[in-house]
Amino acid sequence: MAIREILLLGNENLYKIAKEIAKEEIEKAKAVVEDLHNTMMHFREKYGFGRAIAAPQINELYRVIYMNFDGKSIAFINPKLEAIGDEKFVMWDDCMSYPGVEVKLYRYKKVRVYYKDLEWNDCVVEFEGDLAELIQHEYDHLDGILAVQRAIDNKSLRINKNKAGCF
Repeated sequence: MAIREILLLGNENLYKIAKEIAKEEIEKAKAVVEDLHNTMMHFREKYGFGRAIAAPQINELYRVIYMNFDGKSIAFINPKLEAIGDEKFVMWDDCMSYPGVEVKLYRYKKVRVYYKDLEWNDCVVEFEGDLAELIQHEYDHLDGILAVQRAIDNKSLRINKNKAGCF
């Protein structure tokens, strides 16, 4: 399909709650996933990072997430996320919607995600560590929450000089 514009920090649509995809909208979901893939791969080629993206970041207010890591791709339709245990870790998070800015925050160490795949099958996957953080970050986008809103305190923002050329 297309390489789409990634909405940037401050765009009001990033703060809106995405709606679920209905089964009869699966073709729309497939088109959104293709655009997410193309957009993320273009961003990755241009800036050297990016492993996941959520539909609201390309101005599609649907509950769709696309991840591409270690040669694997996963499309999550209408995901439901739950923490496995209470253990959290501190990390510096970044985002394609504000490249070069990093936010220090807490994330759950392990999570489970229930979702539909592109064939409308029920699926479940568990993630730990950096992939758990990644899916939590993208899931927040579906609820109109940005990592900057989860900063530990008012000193938990920094510029990553290696990614600052993205501005």
